[in-house]
Amino acid sequence: MGKTGHSTVDLNSPTEVKQAVPFEELDPVAPPADEERKKEELPDRGGWKGRFDFLLSCVGYAIGLGNVWRFPYLCGKNGGGAFLIPYFLTLVFAGIPLFFLETALGQFTSLGGMGVWRLMPMMKGVGIASVVLSFWLNIYYIIIIAWALYYLFNSFGSELPWQSCDNAWNTEKCFCNYSLTDTTNLTSAVTEFWERNMHQLTNGLDEPGEVRWPLMGTLALAWVLVYFSIWKGVEWTGKVVYFSATYPYIMLFILFFRGVSLPGAIDGILFYITPDFKKLSHSEVWLDAATQIFFSYGLGLGSLIALGSYNTYNNDVYRDSLIVCGINSCTSMFAGFVIFSIVGFMSHITKKPVKELAASGPGLAFLAYPQAVTQLPMSSLWAILFFSMLMMLGLDSQFCTVEGFITALMDEYPLVLRKRKKIFILIICFISFIIGISNITQGGLYMFKLFDYYSASGMCLLYLVFFETVSISWFYGADRFYNNIEDMIGYRPCGWWKLCWKYFTPLICLGVFTFSAIEMTPLTLGKYVYPMWGQVIGWFMALSSMIVIPGYVIYLFCVTKGSIKQRWLKMTTSREDVKPSKHEDFGHTGSTVEAPV
Repeated sequence: MGKTGHSTVDLNSPTEVKQAVPFEELDPVAPPADEERKKEELPDRGGWKGRFDFLLSCVGYAIGLGNVWRFPYLCGKNGGGAFLIPYFLTLVFAGIPLFFLETALGQFTSLGGMGVWRLMPMMKGVGIASVVLSFWLNIYYIIIIAWALYYLFNSFGSELPWQSCDNAWNTEKCFCNYSLTDTTNLTSAVTEFWERNMHQLTNGLDEPGEVRWPLMGTLALAWVLVYFSIWKGVEWTGKVVYFSATYPYIMLFILFFRGVSLPGAIDGILFYITPDFKKLSHSEVWLDAATQIFFSYGLGLGSLIALGSYNTYNNDVYRDSLIVCGINSCTSMFAGFVIFSIVGFMSHITKKPVKELAASGPGLAFLAYPQAVTQLPMSSLWAILFFSMLMMLGLDSQFCTVEGFITALMDEYPLVLRKRKKIFILIICFISFIIGISNITQGGLYMFKLFDYYSASGMCLLYLVFFETVSISWFYGADRFYNNIEDMIGYRPCGWWKLCWKYFTPLICLGVFTFSAIEMTPLTLGKYVYPMWGQVIGWFMALSSMIVIPGYVIYLFCVTKGSIKQRWLKMTTSREDVKPSKHEDFGHTGSTVEAPV
C-alpha cells in the first residue's frame, strides 16, 4: 500500500513539466531556500513531446482486443443495428464523461492514479484500488498477446498447422472438411490445435501440469516488447505509439477488403447490421452495452489519468477526449464489418446459420477466424496479417496499462524511483512475468479464466468507477472541477458532462453493478465447473481491490488526530496549487493553498 501522505504540484515555468512532491518531503515551516533545494533534487518527470503523442497513446490504449472480438459479437447477438441505441446512450451518459474526467484529472494535477487524490485525501483508496486492478490486469492480459505470438510464429509456413489432421497431436475424431453437416462426435483441426497443441489442456484447475515452454518463450518476448516500449519514459512511448496505434488500422482495412470480396460475406454483414428492436426490451442487451463501454474504454485503471498527466497544463483535453471516444466507437463498428464478412463466408462454406457461427473473445480470435483462413488461398498470409494485428492491438493496451501502474508508484515515491526508472520498470515486468507463468502451464487456461472472471472483472471496475465519479462530482465538487478545467483549456465545456458526473454516470455504474452481482454465476469453462476453493481464490483477487476503498477511509480516520469534526475536515481538505492559466503571466509560480470541501 502506498504512502498515507498526499502530494503537491508546482509549476515552475510554462515550459517545465509539473513535479509531484510527497507531503512528507515538505516542511511547512521550512525556509523557501530549503524548499527550492528539495525541488531541484527531484528528477524530471517527463512529458509528451509531439503534438499527437497523447492522442495516439489514448487511441492505442482504448482500442484493444475488445473492439475486435467483443463488440461485433454483442452487436450481432443483441439485435444488430438496434444494439447501437443502448450502446451510444451508455457512451454519452457514462463512457465519454468518465473518459473526460480521468484525462482531465491527470492533466490538472500532473500526477498518476494515486497522486491525483490529493484533491480528496479521504478517497485515496480509489487510486490504490486502481493500482491493484491494473496489477492483476497486467499479469493476465498479456497472456493473450503470448497466444497471438504463438499463432503468428506457427503461421510462417506453406501450410498452417491447424489446416489438416495429419499432425502428431490430432486424434481420430479430428476433421478439417468444414462442409460436413454432422460433426456431433467430431473435433475440428482448429480446436485440437488450440487444446492439444498450444495448451495441451488438462482436466481442471487442480491439474496445473507442466509449463508450456513455447508459450513461456512467447510470454517472455511479449514482456520484452512491453519493457522496451516504455523503458525510456513517455517521450519514447510517444514515438512507439505512432506505429503501434496505426498498424492495426492498416491490417483492418486489408482484412476488410478481403472479407467483403468473399462469397457469403453479405449474409454475415446483414446479420450484423439488421436491427431487431424487440431485443431492446431485454435487460441483458442494456447490460451488455454498458459493460462493453466500460471494458473498451479502459476506465478505472488509472491509465488514462497517467496518460493525461504528461500533458502540458493548457492542452485542450476536452477536445482530445471527444476525438478519442469518437475514434474508439467508429473502430468498433468498422471491426464488425471485418469480422462478420468472414463469419458470413464460413456460413457459406459450412451451410450453417451465421447466428450459430458467431463467437466472442478467444473463441473468435483463436478458433473461428483461424478456421476461416484455412478456406482461403494464401491462408498463411491472411493468418500472419490477422495475428500480427491482434498482437499489436493487445500490445499498446498492455504497455499503456503498465505505464499507468508505473506512473502511479513513481509519483508516490519520486525521489526514490525516478532516478531508478529503468530498473524499477524491469523489476515490475519480471515480477508480472513470473506470476503470469501460472497461466501458461498445461492447465493455465483454467487459471487465465479465473483471473479474467474475478481479478479485474466488470464488478470491480464498476465499483471503483462509481466511487471515483462520486468523489470528484460530490466531495470535491463538479462546479469546482469545471473551474479547474476552464482554467486549463481557456473555456467552459458543455454543462452536460457535469450533469453526467453528478447524476447519470453514478446511477448507471450502480445499476450495472447491481445487475452484475445478481446475475453472477459460478465460473465455468466449457462443461467444467470450477471447484469452491478456486472460486474462493477468485473472490480474494476481486476483493483485494474493492476492500481498499472503505479500508483506506477507516485507516485515515484512525490515524488522523483531533475530534471527529477536525478529522473529517482534514480528510476532506484538498491541497490545491494556484496554477497560471494561459491568459496570465507564465512567470508566475504556483503556491500551495488548502481548500476545505
